[in-house]
Amino acid sequence: MTEQWQDETDAIIQELLDDGSDPDAIYTIEHHFASRDFKALEKAAVDCFKAGYEVTDAEEIELDDGAKVMSFDVIVEMELSAEQIKEDIAELVALAANDHVFYDGWGTYFEGDEGDDEEPESESD
Repeated sequence: MTEQWQDETDAIIQELLDDGSDPDAIYTIEHHFASRDFKALEKAAVDCFKAGYEVTDAEEIELDDGAKVMSFDVIVEMELSAEQIKEDIAELVALAANDHVFYDGWGTYFEGDEGDDEEPESESD
């Protein structure tokens, strides 16, 4: 599964750059986690925090089929570095698997002239 995220990371970064996103900007990278089991999700959030990541509060989201799951994001502020994102993915996928939650990819926002901000580019969309 990690290899899938690795390949998609290159595609997301290339799409951002092709659209004119600033290659030298600092990006907010959001790694997405989800589970129907709140206790497992809570443990994953604590484990991510202990690993040095910023973690958002869990929230309930509704899926396209109407099912509800709990989710949180791991936030990393960084340059748009495929190598570093891939390293984070490998660590976060392992944490998710260990805690029996779902790693649902990552996304970020277009960085350009003010007023040009778009919705996050994400492989989970």
